[in-house]
Amino acid sequence: MIVFPNAKINLGLNITEKRPDGYHNLETVFYPVHIEDALEVVPLNDSDKEFNLQVFGTSIAGNPEDNLVVKAYYLLKERFNLPAISIFLQKNIPSGAGMGGGSSDGAFMLKLLNDKFSLNLSDDELEVFAAKLGADCPFFIKNKPTFATGTGNVFLEINISLKGLYILIIKPEIFVSTRDAFSLIKPAFPEKSIKEIIQSPVEEWKDNLINDFEKSVFAQYPEIGKAKEKLYEAGAIYASMSGSGSSLYGLFKAPVENPELIFQDYFIWQGEL
Repeated sequence: MIVFPNAKINLGLNITEKRPDGYHNLETVFYPVHIEDALEVVPLNDSDKEFNLQVFGTSIAGNPEDNLVVKAYYLLKERFNLPAISIFLQKNIPSGAGMGGGSSDGAFMLKLLNDKFSLNLSDDELEVFAAKLGADCPFFIKNKPTFATGTGNVFLEINISLKGLYILIIKPEIFVSTRDAFSLIKPAFPEKSIKEIIQSPVEEWKDNLINDFEKSVFAQYPEIGKAKEKLYEAGAIYASMSGSGSSLYGLFKAPVENPELIFQDYFIWQGEL
């Protein structure tokens, strides 16, 4: 059985307050996009291993046991009698990009195992398991536009569609530490909630829909800020960093011609929303 875990972008991101436990409360809108990994599971026969993981495409640092698809397998194995499996993961979503690639892989692994082995878990039950993998993971269970609060784990489904627009996603070869990005934020409640702003036309978002991480990240890495400016120069009606970076996206009314000439040596992906 094979599934295709997709990425997400953040439409706005406000860090509202620091919590007593050291984490931060925030508000954002998660929106699914069609850049996808591929994930397949087949039985692992005649082996003394519980799993075998093979990763293709973009390399992933760390031990196989730390990969969220493996953690998802063991999470369900604690409750269900799952057999040994071979896992094949084709990575197309860039890592460390603020696009939820690893979180999506973990969530889709839960859904895949649920279907393949007829575990009969509901979406609500799968979300509980997904929350144990990471804050972003539950979003990918239902995989619909969602207004998220808390640490990014409290969800409210919202009615928004960007259908008919095109998206260009770019990522320079710059690593942004999420921990460092949070450390430079001064939390504050916005005058107007993202949930209200996104109900206005996309053309009005430029000066109103803000990602709080941009100010500190652009100061540290001016190239990322310049890349956002280039998205607007290319005709974007809205552009933003996704999550804590380093990827950015622009929303366009038509595809961008030859984006590789504008963003040389960047990861580039373009598609229709």
